[in-house]
Amino acid sequence: MNTIVKMIIKWVFFALALMLTAWLIPGISVSSIWAAMLACVIIAIINIFIKPVIMLLTLPVNIVTIGLFTLVINALLFMLAGWIAPGLEVDGFFSALFGSAIFSVLSLIVSKL
Repeated sequence: MNTIVKMIIKWVFFALALMLTAWLIPGISVSSIWAAMLACVIIAIINIFIKPVIMLLTLPVNIVTIGLFTLVINALLFMLAGWIAPGLEVDGFFSALFGSAIFSVLSLIVSKL
């Protein structure tokens, strides 16, 4: 199968994983599959460019908390994606915390396919 086709299929599965996350977690909503696909692109851009910088800046806190502060960072970045992406609504920190955890697990499963 062509590499581009595989990438598009994974992108669709990531969007479906985001929609499943929104279905499972109250306080997170996705308006359509297209909004989920755009949100996945925004989440990817955030994870590529912003997350490494924040992880480096919060390294001392991460060391003290034995890495648990990473969950807080993931939740805040998930909230940022909800603020930027049209059609993705994240209503609070705890929704973002549980949503980012579920989406991370589902993304790991999609990546392994």
